[in-house]
Order: sequence, then structure tokens, then C-alpha cells
Amino acid sequence: MQYSLEENRKEAIISLDPRMPVAPASMEQAGLDPSFLLRLASKCAAEQDTTTASHLADRMKLPKVIVNILIKELVKLAYLEARGLAGEDVRCDVRYALSMKGVEYAHAASRQSQYVGPAPVSLDAFCRQLGLQSIHYERVTPERLTDSLRGLVLSDALVEKLGPAINSGRSILLYGPPGNGKTSIAERTSQLFRQTIWVPYAIEVGGHVISFYDEAVHLPVSEANTESHPKADQRWVECRRPVIKTGGELTLDQLDLTFNAGPNVYEAPIHLKASGGVFIIDDFGRQQVAPQALINRWIVPLERGYDFLTLHTGKKFKVPFDELVVFSTNIAPKDLSDEAGLRRLKYKIFVNTPSRDEYIRIFKSYASGTGLAVSDSDLSLFYDRKYNGDVLASCYHPKYLLDFVGSYCEFNGLARIASLDMLERAWEGVFTSE
Repeated sequence: MQYSLEENRKEAIISLDPRMPVAPASMEQAGLDPSFLLRLASKCAAEQDTTTASHLADRMKLPKVIVNILIKELVKLAYLEARGLAGEDVRCDVRYALSMKGVEYAHAASRQSQYVGPAPVSLDAFCRQLGLQSIHYERVTPERLTDSLRGLVLSDALVEKLGPAINSGRSILLYGPPGNGKTSIAERTSQLFRQTIWVPYAIEVGGHVISFYDEAVHLPVSEANTESHPKADQRWVECRRPVIKTGGELTLDQLDLTFNAGPNVYEAPIHLKASGGVFIIDDFGRQQVAPQALINRWIVPLERGYDFLTLHTGKKFKVPFDELVVFSTNIAPKDLSDEAGLRRLKYKIFVNTPSRDEYIRIFKSYASGTGLAVSDSDLSLFYDRKYNGDVLASCYHPKYLLDFVGSYCEFNGLARIASLDMLERAWEGVFTSE
């Protein structure tokens, strides 16, 4: 059987990373309408007086062979004019400039959409890529879980529940009294997943551009993406699996496309940007919108693994919902939703207050880290006095108490010792009496 050079090239790449999007070798493989690419090329060319094929290829993140086709068509339409070589070497790129007709064409394209930058990927390519790099394909091992939770004092029973829940890639509800590590546990999930994923700069849907790559949440594994993967589709950025946390500021509007009418460009919703990673909803139940409404919004995504988004034109389209969703709350589950809603949250894990032994371990660990001395006898007596049944111990108490002691000692020029008397003073200064 004979293979073409193109087939051999693809097989060599796939053998390195079967999930890596391969650079398109033709206009058809780019997955975009040629007229869309022509308009984008003209807007990129309008950014400076003259441009070259190399500059456009870098700006649009497309192979030079495709950019040369676009330039040839723009020249044919009299939108671009050749202005000589970019240097003295005959091998240099030809410089091009927009003609008067081309300037008008670029302005018309900008009125339609002001998006200028990397060429977007098609919706089909986006959905296909998410399927290849699903979070369900990465297994969380007990060793990796232990490493990620290092520094947190948790019961063995709790850790045993966390492992299978996180490894499932499904939704998790962490609930229990405040200040006992629910948020810290959720945030540590960023250390559990080691695989990288490919994130597009933008997505094209029905001629509209949806901005996707976000420097605030997507962390590239390498600045020199071209050098790391010279045959990869440069419209994608290799990143670590994202971990996005939101809290009381979350609204239903943030779970839909944001349309910027001026530039006529959409911004992907926050949970879509978490695709292939982890989406944490902290302080669940304290959002301005009712928790039942949030659960209702996600009934289909959580159960069926896909979501529907809507353009301002009314066009609806389906996107994968592939992420580990972690809800963290100190509100009783029965006060958050009815049974039907809670059923959508697959794993419910109670994070209890620390035992006496766990509290003392947390206290000693933080004291050691802050350079404060504390005796076992003083700490034991302090615990027995304060946590005698009326007041529950909490994982955050040692930090607050010792921070007070450290500040007090520093201000008064005293030795950094968390004595029983000093701890009593800290208790009165940190916690209210009612």
C-alpha cells in the first residue's frame, strides 16, 4: 500500500500526540468559509502600512501556504497591491499594501465584525477536540490525590470519598460547617490533573466569532508553541487543564454568551472556558440568584454532558459540557434544592469539623510555619477550655488565633510564644462573644 507525503506527515504527528490538532494543509481543512478568511486577512493587513505573507501567517495563526492563497485572491480582486521585497535578498517576502478599494473592503469587514487576530476554529473542530481531550480520560491515582492534599489535615475517611468522586469527572457537592477546608480541597484539584489540553483562540459559529482563550484562566505550557509543536495547528494553544473558581458573584448571565455589540464579537461563558478542566462554585447558595435556579440551568449539562448556547440572532447550537464541577457550601443541602435538584449532583461529601487530634495537628503545623512556640500542655488546656461542647472547633481557628498572637508579640516587642494567656487574649480579640 502506498501513502502520500501528506498521510505520512499526519501519521508521524499523530504518533507523537493523537490529541494534537494538526495544521490545516488546505483552505478546506481550515474549516472556515473562504470569504470569512478574506475579510479577516484584509483587517489584519489594515493594521499597518504594509504587510507580508509571514506577518499575516503569524497574525492569523495559519500556515503560510493558506495565507499565500488568500493574498493571491486579494490581489486578484485588486484589494492588495505588491510593494516590492521586504529586504534586499531575493528570497525575502513580498510586501503588500491595501489599495483604496482594499481599504474600503477592510472597513466594510470591520463594520461586520471588528475581530482581528488568530483565525477561529469551526464549531465542529472545537467539539471534536474536546472529545479527544475529555477530563474523563485522565485517571486520578491515590498517590496523586495524597500529594495534592499535602499540608491539609483531613481524615482518612474523607480522603477515601474524595478519590472516586474526583476521578469520576462528574459533579461534587462539598458541604459542612464553614472554615473546615472545603474551598482548599476544591482548589487542590488543580494539582491532580497532569495532562495538557488544546484551547482555541476563538470559535466561529454561523459567521460570528466567539472569543475563547483567556489569559486569566488558561495557562500555556510553553510560550514558544511553534517550537514545541511545529506541525500543530497554531490556532490552538496547549494549556494545562483549567481550574476556574467563582463565588457569590456568579449570575445566570455569566453562563451564557456575552455579546459585545460594538465589535460584534462574543465572549465564551465562564463554564465553557473551563472545558476539559475544573469549575468550582464556592459559597454555593450565596449567589444573588437562587441555588435552585443554578441547578435548573445545569440539569441538562450535568446529566447529558452537553449544553445549548444562543446567539443574539436566536440561533442555538450545542457544545460539550466536559468538566468536573465542584460545589462548595456551608448551607444544608436540603435548604439549597429539592431532591430532584440534588439528584443531579452525583457525589455529596460532608466535610466535618476537625477532631481534637486533627485540630492540634493543624495548630502545631501553622505555629511551626510562622515561628511561634507553643507547649503541648498549654495547647491541650486551651482546647479543653474553649471547645467544651458549646463551641465547635474549626480548621481556620488556629490560623486566626496565631496571626493575632504574632501581631501582638511583634507590636509589643515580646518573644513569639503562644502561651495559654496569649491564646486567651487572642480568643477575645478574634471571636465575638455572641
